[in-house]
Amino acid sequence: MSTQGSEQNTYLPPVIFGTSGLGNLYTILPQKEKCAIIKAFVDNSAKPAVFDSAGKYGAGLALESLAQSLKELNIDPGDVLISNKLGWLRTELKTPEPTFEPGVWKGLQFDAIQQISYNGILECYEQGNTLLGHYPAKLVSVHDPDEYLNAATDDTDRNKRYQDILDAYKALAELKQQGKVKSVGVGAKDWKIIERISTDVKLDWVMIANSMTVHSHPTALLAFMKKLQQQGIGIINSAVFNGGFLTGGDYYNYHLIDAESPEGKELYQWRESFYALCNKHQLEPAAVCVQFGLAAPGVGSIAMNTSNPNRVAHNSGMIDTEILPEFWTELFEEKLITQQGLEMVQSKYSSN
Repeated sequence: MSTQGSEQNTYLPPVIFGTSGLGNLYTILPQKEKCAIIKAFVDNSAKPAVFDSAGKYGAGLALESLAQSLKELNIDPGDVLISNKLGWLRTELKTPEPTFEPGVWKGLQFDAIQQISYNGILECYEQGNTLLGHYPAKLVSVHDPDEYLNAATDDTDRNKRYQDILDAYKALAELKQQGKVKSVGVGAKDWKIIERISTDVKLDWVMIANSMTVHSHPTALLAFMKKLQQQGIGIINSAVFNGGFLTGGDYYNYHLIDAESPEGKELYQWRESFYALCNKHQLEPAAVCVQFGLAAPGVGSIAMNTSNPNRVAHNSGMIDTEILPEFWTELFEEKLITQQGLEMVQSKYSSN
């Protein structure tokens, strides 16, 4: 895909490497392992290799680890393209564990606070580039504007916070005009906030996280994605495994699931049925998730993350997995995807 709206369109490959694991998501990874992951991705990617990161990932640890790994591997800065989702600023750790997303990030030496405003986003940008060293971010966005808005105490505060977001985009637009970055986007879990921002800000691309997956694909979201496609705004589909749950993890969208709760029982039952059908058709569940995520309207890239360097080549290859039409039909018949989801994949793969 190519992002639109910039003088020099930015090519993005079908697979973008997500770096949350480099920030010690769920588990502590030694630097040697992180370096091996980066090497595997560079080796299995066309140039430039594209990395998606954020100041939020491990309170800047992911950015730091990425830069250190690229430097150790002697990777030319021109052979990589880094997306830094801005809005979280590294701060001193004053509590036993970080105050943001407790229980998710392990072994951190710093905390992070959300900093969204004109000056705040520029501070995040400068700090991010300091952590990245010789590999400055060329793709930038406002990260988690949905969380920022949801922290509002009342309607007045919410309106002020939304203006903060618009001011942050004013700053990012100026960075683009100055040639410091190539394109400007947005990354959020709540796609409705992306929709609102897209009506007020000229975006080059959007990253939709956790929202468009084989497990969850709202009809209204599909309609919005078609609208973005018609406007020429690139779409990156991120977290197509719902934060690892669809591939066997215990976290759904980064929240630990209680298997005995009504919600937990429903999720685990869905996954069990999904796995059974995949097994029947001799398909890897992860590959099904990737193919479904790629089939969504306007999606040009999938952002995938792994903490295992031996999985990188395999993960990259999943975009070429062939899935027969009857599998999707059975998914619908088993009530594992919606009618709109079935029509989406049928339309995508019948036209290929």
